[in-house]
Amino acid sequence: MKILEQLQPQPLFNYFEEICQVPRPSKKEEKIRTFLLDFAHKNKLTVKTDKAGNVLILKTAAPGRENSPTVILQTHMDMVCEKNNNKKFDFDNDPIEPIIVDGWVKANGTTLGADCGIGIAAQMAVLTSNEIKHGPVECLITVDEETGLTGAFALQPDFMTGSVLLNLDSEDEGEIFIGCAGGIDTLVSFSYKNEPVPKNSIALKLSVSGLLGGHSGDDIHKNRGNAIKILNRFLWKASREFSIGLYEFDGGNLRNAIAREARAVIVLPVNEKEKLLQAFEDFSGKVKFEFEHNEPKLKLATEKAPLPGFILDGKTQKNLLNALYACPHGILEMSSRMEGMVETSTNLASVKFADENKIRITTSQRSELESRKLFAAEMVRSVFELAAGEVIHSDGYPGWTPNPDSKILETTVASYKKLFGKEPVVRSIHAGLECGLFLEKYPNLDMVSFGPTIKGAHSPDERLDIKTTERFWKHLVDVLENIK
Repeated sequence: MKILEQLQPQPLFNYFEEICQVPRPSKKEEKIRTFLLDFAHKNKLTVKTDKAGNVLILKTAAPGRENSPTVILQTHMDMVCEKNNNKKFDFDNDPIEPIIVDGWVKANGTTLGADCGIGIAAQMAVLTSNEIKHGPVECLITVDEETGLTGAFALQPDFMTGSVLLNLDSEDEGEIFIGCAGGIDTLVSFSYKNEPVPKNSIALKLSVSGLLGGHSGDDIHKNRGNAIKILNRFLWKASREFSIGLYEFDGGNLRNAIAREARAVIVLPVNEKEKLLQAFEDFSGKVKFEFEHNEPKLKLATEKAPLPGFILDGKTQKNLLNALYACPHGILEMSSRMEGMVETSTNLASVKFADENKIRITTSQRSELESRKLFAAEMVRSVFELAAGEVIHSDGYPGWTPNPDSKILETTVASYKKLFGKEPVVRSIHAGLECGLFLEKYPNLDMVSFGPTIKGAHSPDERLDIKTTERFWKHLVDVLENIK
């Protein structure tokens, strides 16, 4: 039974529900790529792919619009795969389960994939419409945007012909984006030795959960809790007051998501158990008070755990906890060029105990300024190198410098004012878009980015606003019809 078939606009919501049925984790886009190719063939549309797996679907102009400039509609085919701990779900095979709640489309216990599934649905609706009076259209759907911008990096200069690009990967209806932050990852590893568990010890699992998480670009300014930082804050203090040994620390998942959950398994003498539990309870009360307005569902818990066969060596434990405590997280600088915008930030994204006695830590840095992006990455590097961690940086990706004199911006703003009787907000976005990479390959592209309102992206709280989706669709159609 279809859940979204009564929603307007159709067929956009119908296509989005079809997309929800197709698994599309980052780097595992085979099924969604096949879906898109089948869609193109079924509708007798020209389609091609490149070596990276990017898909380009072409549609000829409507009668009378043959001499209009070719417009590229751009989205990405992968989605962030996050779920609640109590949700049994296989993102490689299971369909997303959309539900409607109070004017929003959500998913049942998982990310929804409206980022950027609703953009793909809009492309499909344009490609199959016989009513929109548009010029030539090229729909570009890239691979692996969420974890590496792989498709945008690999895009070749001759793959597309369009001179105007509409990126449909924005999440705030009524806002038109003309720039974005560049980003880089700082990746850390610690090697450790196994030490025997002391006699007369017990093991406890400490956990932090219930946080909102969210996108490390869009939501970094909202003062949300980072589960890794919260849990490490207690572990750092406890390591100085009790005889604890660390067996495991697991927090966060994705480089571009704020860590929602974290857990650690510690070992301590039996006679210290009650005092540590009391200290954890006191700590929990303080942290919940700190976050009572921003994180109302924050939960800190303890439970008994099986006694492990070993613990982390003391030197590495001390280095790890010190480095995580000192590692910055959140806003580093606000923009001096665009009021109210974050200029530079850093995200402590994940901590994982890997095989071969390795601890792997992922952080990511963003900035609208290339120099400050590198400054932030080097700041994080210095923290971990002081703690004897091994550090490398990813290649990173460039930002998109705003062009306030853009012709497509002028058209997009005029369309919004005509349709809705008010000025849209024109701004840059702190999240990373693929547009900066497109400009490297196609330096003459004229670009803007807009979309419907999506909240909680990259978390199981992700939700798509139904009302603004209709406005987004009307805006997109009108822009296409008025590009001269």
